[in-house]
Amino acid sequence: MTGAGSGPGAEPGAGAEPGSSRKPERDPGSRKGASGGGAGPAATAPSGGWLRDQVCEGLRDRIITGRLKPGDRLVERDVAEEFGVSRVPVREAIRILIGEGFLRTVSQRRIVVREMTRQDVDNLFDMREALEVLAVRRAAERRTLTELDALARLLARARAATDAGGPEDLSRANAAFHTEIVRISRNDLLVTALESLEGRLRWLFRQVDEPESLWEEHRLLYEAIAAADGDAAAAYALHHVRHYRDVAVRLLFAR
Repeated sequence: MTGAGSGPGAEPGAGAEPGSSRKPERDPGSRKGASGGGAGPAATAPSGGWLRDQVCEGLRDRIITGRLKPGDRLVERDVAEEFGVSRVPVREAIRILIGEGFLRTVSQRRIVVREMTRQDVDNLFDMREALEVLAVRRAAERRTLTELDALARLLARARAATDAGGPEDLSRANAAFHTEIVRISRNDLLVTALESLEGRLRWLFRQVDEPESLWEEHRLLYEAIAAADGDAAAAYALHHVRHYRDVAVRLLFAR
């Protein structure tokens, strides 16, 4: 995926490049049905948005899991070939990931994986402290028994991931627990604000070297929400965010 060639800053358009004899690229599924017969509704190509989202999720996952490292270059042509799509959804995915802070533009034709700075991490934890503490309080005030059951299942999933020790499953399980709390808060503005941070939160959870402590703090959050104790839930959430700010800064920036 890294290397020379046309970078993500190439001119828009999925067709052949000027002066090239190559035919325009086509997304998978753009041909007529492979099983014979004409192209009906079931044989149409996947929407551009769906392709963009698939590329975006795949690249984001590789950055979060460390398969793509800070400074690695993304070459638009190579990414398109790897995912089996045209360059259009690749360009769109790259724009999204730049906006999320995972990629940065070095020059017009050079996009690289962005290194998280101390300021980035501080900004992310500032947002978490402002938004998650409120979300946890509202979840404690508004949760239903059905929602508590769902949250308990996610806590059990996090327990299993903690015992298994797989960092990717653990980061996904812990992020899912937080996402569910925000959903239970039933505040659409909070949900929207924190959705934009979800990928970076998963990245942060992978940096944690105290999975047992993390799970215990999540258990306390769950119990306060289950008890409908908004004050206790907010206090646990504030401690939780501040504790893991210290952990993340120590692991990422201590020399």
